[in-house]
Amino acid sequence: MPLFIQNREIGCINSTAELFVKYPHLQENGRAFCCKPHVDVDPKSLLYVQQREFAATTPADNCVSVIGSDDATTCHLVVLRHTGSGAVCLAHCDGSDPRSEVPLLVEAVSSLSDACKPGRLELHLVGGFNDDSEKSHKLSLSILASFQNQHEDVHLETCCISEMNDVVVNGTHRPVVYGIGVNVQTGDVFPSSFTHKGPAEELRSARTFTGGQMTEIYDSRQGLVKIGPCEWSPNLDITFWLSQKDDIILKYLSTSPEAEQPHFVQHMKSTIRFLIEHPNCGGLFPGGQPQLYHRTQTGDWERTVRFESHALNLPVEPDCFGL
Repeated sequence: MPLFIQNREIGCINSTAELFVKYPHLQENGRAFCCKPHVDVDPKSLLYVQQREFAATTPADNCVSVIGSDDATTCHLVVLRHTGSGAVCLAHCDGSDPRSEVPLLVEAVSSLSDACKPGRLELHLVGGFNDDSEKSHKLSLSILASFQNQHEDVHLETCCISEMNDVVVNGTHRPVVYGIGVNVQTGDVFPSSFTHKGPAEELRSARTFTGGQMTEIYDSRQGLVKIGPCEWSPNLDITFWLSQKDDIILKYLSTSPEAEQPHFVQHMKSTIRFLIEHPNCGGLFPGGQPQLYHRTQTGDWERTVRFESHALNLPVEPDCFGL
């Protein structure tokens, strides 16, 4: 079980409360993280990760300087970084299958790390709160157990999860931190929120809404965001949701209705409209090929058009910021 805290291997943990009692410095670090200043990120240097997605890159990437994700209530945001290579991965985990998802994150970072450079894998966990159903606590333990089962040694550095990320507002428990970013160059992890969640925000949300599993969305070697191909039933019976009151949508489509951000319902409606407008998802992926997006010199994500399987506007070594 190679999960370490202060270079000591963690034994069996039965609850997050037990974890924080056994390792009190994690409480101090968790509280300190909650107090860190909120950082505004330039969307033209951001790679945004949605629910059930992950992305990995290295400091050599000229297209992305920050990977970020937000809107996490019971969900957890996971950052894994190799200190030698600087390769870093961020994932937005909702508890669908941590046991199979965590190895994907370890492999993503390991594959981008130079074996000749000494270093270690460091883990930062942020998310969850004291929700009534204890979904957050269950996910916290599941993620920690999944990292304990990896072959590689992993060192837990930040653990701002469940009760450490909880605040009571007007009698209601809510997360303190809903979103984070990680600086690709320095590895610094910080609280943040994001207004731009693209590219292909609605398509990516539709994939998750219809049961899509954890997927990697970024090819750092080519500087490409890759979406799909994915599938959903053309006979989804979801139109009735658009006629429901906001509180009904919130109650039944959220794992934590009282803790959601104000834009949650609008986001759900937008996703449902997208699915209704695109009942046949095959048309979104001509030839069964994924949608690809590259970063332009102005910092925007732009769809890469393909003809006969040859990509246009696809630099071999992307120099997105003109560096």
